Amino acid sequence: MIDITPRILYCDPHCVVVNKIAGEAVENAGKGMIDLPRLLAEELARPSSMDRQHWPPPAGDALALPTAAHRLDVPVSGCVVFARTKNALGKLNEAFAKNAVERMYWVIVEIPDNDKAGLWLDSAASQSVELVHWIEFNPRKNKSIAHNEPGPGRKKAILRCRQIGRGRDYLFLAVELVTGRHHQIRAQLQRMGLHVKGDLKYGSRRSEKSGGIRLHARSLAFPNPTDSSQTINVQAAPPLKDNLWLAFEEAAQSTYPAESG
Repeated sequence: MIDITPRILYCDPHCVVVNKIAGEAVENAGKGMIDLPRLLAEELARPSSMDRQHWPPPAGDALALPTAAHRLDVPVSGCVVFARTKNALGKLNEAFAKNAVERMYWVIVEIPDNDKAGLWLDSAASQSVELVHWIEFNPRKNKSIAHNEPGPGRKKAILRCRQIGRGRDYLFLAVELVTGRHHQIRAQLQRMGLHVKGDLKYGSRRSEKSGGIRLHARSLAFPNPTDSSQTINVQAAPPLKDNLWLAFEEAAQSTYPAESG
């Protein structure tokens, strides 16, 4: 049995937020993947001392399984919100579609051989940089390509990032996702000559032993689906505890203590 209780960040009768680990699927789990919605459903149905997390959804509105309101790729970790009711799913889908959700990611990228943008190799660089591209998705390869100009089938993609710190071989970036495109962060960073550690699909030198990549959904802030005047805020530490993530956390604490939690 996988004990998911410590990774539940927020729960009420209408939605639940979990700190996903690499290898879990938020939908359509394939061979070798952990089915996170089913895992959540089993946990929420289990008697527990954490009574508030097991309030049942309203009768007649409950979903058969918690349903992800946004996509988080299988090799990515961090905050993901699931609806427990049909009404909440509609409200959450609308919030994400209207970019009314604040999404912050932590990313570890390989130090590039050359600095195409002239932004990344300055260890003091901490200003926010906005990246705007047009994303083209190739379903056959399950891969997105970021272009510098619009074109047929391309969708505008915007993110903001800043350098938190650096190690000997890696840069630590905080990325605010403004739009939500397929593989957006991975594709846009690749266009800028940056590769997420472990992400072979988007140009990383080598894979991770865990099978994941160093992309972590650090925090979410979204309208409460049953009361839009309230905002639900959640923050997740990287589930993988190793020297590289600990170095990132130390750099974040030093540079942006209010956000490091």
